[in-house]
Amino acid sequence: MSLSVDDPVAAAEAAIAADRAHDDPALWITRLPDETIRARARTLLSEGRQGRALWGVPFAVKDNIDAAGLPTTAACPAFAYTPTEDAPAVRHLLDAGAILIGKTNLDQFATGLVGVRSPYGVPRNVFDPARVPGGSSSGSACAVAAGIVPFALGTDTAGSGRIPAAFGNIVGLKPTIGSVSARGMVPACRSIDTISVFARSVDAALAVQRVIAGYDPADPYSRHAPFPHLRRTALPPSFRVRFADPDALCEPSVAAATHRAAELLNAQPADIAPFLEIARLLYDGPWVAERTTALADFPMEHCFPVTRAIIEGGRNRRTVDAFDAFHRLAQVRRLAADLLATCDALLVPTAPFCPTLAELAADPIGPNSRLGTFTNFVNLCDLAAIAVPAGFGPDGLPVSVTLIGPAWSEGRLAALADHVHRALVTTTGATGQPMPLPAAPDPLLPEDTALFCVGGHMAGLPLNGQITSLGGRFLRTARTTPSYRLHDLGNRPGMLRAGDDGHAIEGEVWALPTASIGALLAQVPAPLGFGIVALEDGPCLGFLAEAAGVAGTPDITRFGGWRAWLANR
Repeated sequence: MSLSVDDPVAAAEAAIAADRAHDDPALWITRLPDETIRARARTLLSEGRQGRALWGVPFAVKDNIDAAGLPTTAACPAFAYTPTEDAPAVRHLLDAGAILIGKTNLDQFATGLVGVRSPYGVPRNVFDPARVPGGSSSGSACAVAAGIVPFALGTDTAGSGRIPAAFGNIVGLKPTIGSVSARGMVPACRSIDTISVFARSVDAALAVQRVIAGYDPADPYSRHAPFPHLRRTALPPSFRVRFADPDALCEPSVAAATHRAAELLNAQPADIAPFLEIARLLYDGPWVAERTTALADFPMEHCFPVTRAIIEGGRNRRTVDAFDAFHRLAQVRRLAADLLATCDALLVPTAPFCPTLAELAADPIGPNSRLGTFTNFVNLCDLAAIAVPAGFGPDGLPVSVTLIGPAWSEGRLAALADHVHRALVTTTGATGQPMPLPAAPDPLLPEDTALFCVGGHMAGLPLNGQITSLGGRFLRTARTTPSYRLHDLGNRPGMLRAGDDGHAIEGEVWALPTASIGALLAQVPAPLGFGIVALEDGPCLGFLAEAAGVAGTPDITRFGGWRAWLANR
């Protein structure tokens, strides 16, 4: 989906006007002058689009990410420095034609999920000024929710790119760790940090991530993507989703929204107790010391009292306890991989509640810790996630759910997350603006091979993970010409060419990176293999069986497809 606008000058003026109307000085730490913004827009207009994906689109950047010539404060004036280079993520956006509006407020040193730990003030919750805006990426989320910018960069260590999205009725995309360069970002926990994206829709967030993602050899935590993971799949006809029961841990409105989303996705319950256990270690384990390491030489007397207490708390952590935590995390990561190998996504509430400013004043730690219930484990377990609006409670506050998948699953999570968003909410942010039109799924590309699936590799069936783990994405349902027969081989079908004695067989076409075809074939047992299948709309590589291998097995051709056979046997 392209976020490009028709007129950069008009888009810049709209952002300036929206910011003026919103009138929240605590949203920004450094706001570019209006004339600087206008000059950038005029330059872009004179240059023309030139194929730039974000030409003329205004955006904001959390102030722990470098933008050349603007101070990076991390919400601590004594820490401030002025970088001479953009962070790679910011540079990619500018090269794509986007217009920077300013640097946004945050919980100091990205330490917090509440958005109130800043000497620059508390950005106003766009739905209720008595509530916290969520953090640590408070200003970035509020800038999108208030309609000032179509997207903004945040960061996410424990949910900082998802919690404020939930409180603003917008989308928060938490990318795979290492998929976006973290150079030029002031770290919180360097090993699990990532730059994140706020936007009004899933497709808009995905479009931004496509611009900022990429391997960076100068970032030691950067990783090569194993396949093009940001291609948008079509919504498959079937999917397997598991969900965490929200009733015991969430306010009723959040629990109700989660159940609505689970019903929409026909999700089945999952036990996530081990994930919740490991999540608590983020506030009481070696990752507290990792925060301390990031600021080892900085004088703590310049910090907010609560920030100082958290960072100094890491100085007395024991190495033996750290290794205990690492071993436990390895176990839980395996559990997460096992769970997600049996389903397409895990559905959880984004935030169990939205605390008031008064609650934070009375207890600066407790509500913050509770907010991370369903977010902390995602970074620790190396997962990807997309938080989407899921309705409103009786008090008028937005509620949100999150779809979680393994690393490198953002493209296929997008289809499910967008489906939930559009089914449960019709507006974005607090502006009342309607949802943007959905993006078309990515078509078959030259580096892809179309594969016709007729059995367990189809969407929602047990072998589908073999395809998705190799970067496969659903394109469409399809049917063969009436020249095939289908046999039941026990846990999978075998399709044979049958000429005039054949029938049409239903199946699905999936796009798979051509480089992965061999790896998939290696997992396919005899008598199955690949061959050219005649579909109603043309030939396609697909699953075929050897005649000798299906001799004596039940002929199920009359059902017209494996799904119909499963429903009737």
